[in-house]
Amino acid sequence: MSLKVIEGLSRIGEENAFAVLARAQALATTGMDVINLGIGQPDFATPEHIVEAAVKALRDGAHGYTDARGIVELREGVSADIDRRLGVEVSPDNVMIVPGGKVTMYLAIMMFGKPGVEIMYPDPGFPIYRSMIEFTGATPIPIPIREENGFGFDATETLDLVNERTALMIVNSPANPCGGVTPKAEIDALVAGMAAHPDVAIMSDEIYGQMTYDGEKHVSLMSYPEIRDRLVLLDGWSKTYAMTGWRMGYSVWPDQLIDHVRKLAVNAWSCVNAPAQWAGLAALTGPQDCVADMVTEFDRRRGVVVDGLNAIDGITCARPKGAFYAFPNISATGFGAKDLASALLEQTGVATIGGPDFGILGEGYIRLSYANSVENIERALARIDGFLQARD
Repeated sequence: MSLKVIEGLSRIGEENAFAVLARAQALATTGMDVINLGIGQPDFATPEHIVEAAVKALRDGAHGYTDARGIVELREGVSADIDRRLGVEVSPDNVMIVPGGKVTMYLAIMMFGKPGVEIMYPDPGFPIYRSMIEFTGATPIPIPIREENGFGFDATETLDLVNERTALMIVNSPANPCGGVTPKAEIDALVAGMAAHPDVAIMSDEIYGQMTYDGEKHVSLMSYPEIRDRLVLLDGWSKTYAMTGWRMGYSVWPDQLIDHVRKLAVNAWSCVNAPAQWAGLAALTGPQDCVADMVTEFDRRRGVVVDGLNAIDGITCARPKGAFYAFPNISATGFGAKDLASALLEQTGVATIGGPDFGILGEGYIRLSYANSVENIERALARIDGFLQARD
């Protein structure tokens, strides 16, 4: 018997970082000393006051369903936090609490994706963008993210890709996998140019918005009132507060979309875990020094990984301005990117991700997460150098 599932499932991809994680864990069980620079999650524990807020919520009886959009206290907390950080007023009625940041991109892409339309996404970029676009039957249109542009998008090049079939544009800054931060001038130009395309929705993935370096300031698309009526903001707690396993994200939706999202939530997950929502509120309203401390440490590690990579023959690495990823150029090594990533894992125990896992333009690069200790980063760099030298 052959069960007949929908055709779209044959087009759906996945995030290869989890496959690399599984292989790294399997190698570790054999006794190999594995250093994981592949998975993108902070190696810090969730701050204690956030954990205690969840424990207290459980003890106080937060055991039942909540509003599908999230508890009002948390939605108000998100609104206040956006105002504090970005100087932008957002109504709690437009905030949606979701079980992880991926859910926002899933909802936005499903909402606009169908055969005959085009959805633009960053390339190299988070692989789930393209995966979900292809699942819907829409045509994925890559927005080139180039090293010569500091791994930010070029507004003119991006606007040239918009046409009458474009339904949704996805942008991401600070960016995964390249660590690029698109300059304000390019964002200004993009927003100005989008005035000629008023029917195109925009999703801005700003999950790394609080992780910038070298004096760079995060520029949120929320700060442009002229596009607010078609803008979806993606953000959350996973990266900023080391809460990846809590599965907590939030999004801000324009008036014309928020009730569609609420109904989808009712049909799909009812509501987000209740005590986790109280933990999320504690994260936003509690002391923020934990965030500053993590970013300071990531900055220190950034220097170690970039300097170390640039000291290896055959590798050059631009200095990322945001997130916690380095995206070194390995084209001079003679390896294909995925071949090198595989060899490094299997032969040296260093887990990285091949650039093509993030898009067509990822060839010639690998991604390293510096959400790991300086000691481990230095050991990994020594292994990478040794592996490449042994081939000379």
